[in-house]
Amino acid sequence: MKIAIMQPYFMPYIGYFQLINAVDKFIIYDDVNYIKQGWINRNNILLNNKSHLFSVPLKDASSFKKINEIEINEILFPKWKDKFFKTLEVYKKAPFYESVRCILEKILISDQGKISDLIYYSLVEITKYIGIQTIIEKSSYIYKNSELQRAERLIDICKTEKANIYINPLGGQELYDKKYFSDYDIELYFIKTKAIQYPQFGDNFVPWLSIIDVMMFNTPEQINEMLNRFELI
Repeated sequence: MKIAIMQPYFMPYIGYFQLINAVDKFIIYDDVNYIKQGWINRNNILLNNKSHLFSVPLKDASSFKKINEIEINEILFPKWKDKFFKTLEVYKKAPFYESVRCILEKILISDQGKISDLIYYSLVEITKYIGIQTIIEKSSYIYKNSELQRAERLIDICKTEKANIYINPLGGQELYDKKYFSDYDIELYFIKTKAIQYPQFGDNFVPWLSIIDVMMFNTPEQINEMLNRFELI
């Protein structure tokens, strides 16, 4: 069984979905500390042929809190949502604008109080749309091992799930040792996304934007093919 464990990101880039698609079970690592200025509540879309940052407003976000404790700012969220959809109108001439907007409306009117819940729901809806079959779970719902540290905790989750293969984003090469995992009969791999390009509005392609951008310009079948453009190291 193959497993991946990753912090929750809102509308992440396609590499995140490659990781989900590469495993049998994907664990949203939501009972670890929140990372300020990270990608948990924000990402980029295309605006005037440039990368444009959007951020879901949060309430009292702090690196001293667990991600699953971070609440969406219920006062600011309605105005932010209206502004977000107004900004998305820059995609009106994109071939799949209407269908993608419907998915985003369903996600953002779902009345999720916490950012981790919103992300979980968004990942479930988007993976369903692009044809990913992977089971998605939250670490906070299943595993009572938050006292363990880094690699020990990941190994404990793998053992609980009877997983013999663990796939991690490429950045984890500096954190995790293949031999350490192999001592527990777990094969550790790192996923490296290959260059992905598709037609946008301008002549110059803007890479690594939110999955929103990918969905605006590509069919679910085309996106599903892109999910396999990676290598395991």
